[in-house]
Amino acid sequence: MSTRPGWTRWLSPTYIWRRSVHNLLPKLSALVVAALVWLVATSDRRVNIEQGFDVRLEVRDTSSGTERRAVSDLPSTVRVTLSGQRSRLQGLAADKIEASVDTTGAKEGSFTLPVEVRAPDGTTALRVLPARVQGFVDSQLSRTLPVTLSVGTPPENTLPRYSVSPASVVVSGPSRLVITVDRVVTVPLSVGAGSEGAARLVPLTPQGTAVTNVVLRPASVTVRRTDIEAIPIRSVPVLLPAPPARLNVITSSVQPPTVRLIGPAEALRNLNSVTALLPYKAGSYRITPTFRLPPGVQILDSVSISLSILERP
Repeated sequence: MSTRPGWTRWLSPTYIWRRSVHNLLPKLSALVVAALVWLVATSDRRVNIEQGFDVRLEVRDTSSGTERRAVSDLPSTVRVTLSGQRSRLQGLAADKIEASVDTTGAKEGSFTLPVEVRAPDGTTALRVLPARVQGFVDSQLSRTLPVTLSVGTPPENTLPRYSVSPASVVVSGPSRLVITVDRVVTVPLSVGAGSEGAARLVPLTPQGTAVTNVVLRPASVTVRRTDIEAIPIRSVPVLLPAPPARLNVITSSVQPPTVRLIGPAEALRNLNSVTALLPYKAGSYRITPTFRLPPGVQILDSVSISLSILERP
């Protein structure tokens, strides 16, 4: 009887060969079946698919010269279709794809240039829409303009005072756009007494149209309301005195029909209207009237009256 340990049999080439060829056909069959199952189960991972991405369009310009150039009128994004394995594309973010147009050497004015796409590793760029883009090359211009404040209508019993910081902004961009900016205004903002808020800025043309594709630095300002306490203010209608008997008023117009009065609270409490002092005469004319007011009371608004008067026969 042999006393050799059982594991020493695996040191014998003859024993290893006999074990390898034992039930060889079933072993090979099982291996083939396992390989087929693996291929079927992972086929969707290995097959290439297509997926579209909205990619931000960048501009490259290395033109020599001391004058800075600006590019405008380009689409903000392009549609890029990539091909690759599903596992690669499903986890891919659009900001990992590069889409650019090279305006180096392009003359000032309109241009049409191809879009260049750089796909991430493991993917292939199939299509880009649009394949060619149109834009405009212009010199870069910067202007400093004051900020025009726009606020909501305050309560009638207040006389608000505001401060804006900073008081001016720099408008930069293509010169053909920057020169059309007439003023920079704040988006209407309601600020309580003694408080402040951030107001976004909008560049406008002389006709009041917003100018796009320009950069404002800063893009917003701080609006502070410096008045704290309410001031005695009252709004009352403007009345016209009766004309002389020899004159006949055909038409009359008062702008504004009501005015704001400021003064001692006791004096304002007894005022329900103000009467304009007019030197009536025949004809059609416009006049800025005067008013007889109690001591300490003042009118905050400018009044204009239009009259058309005929003399009676």
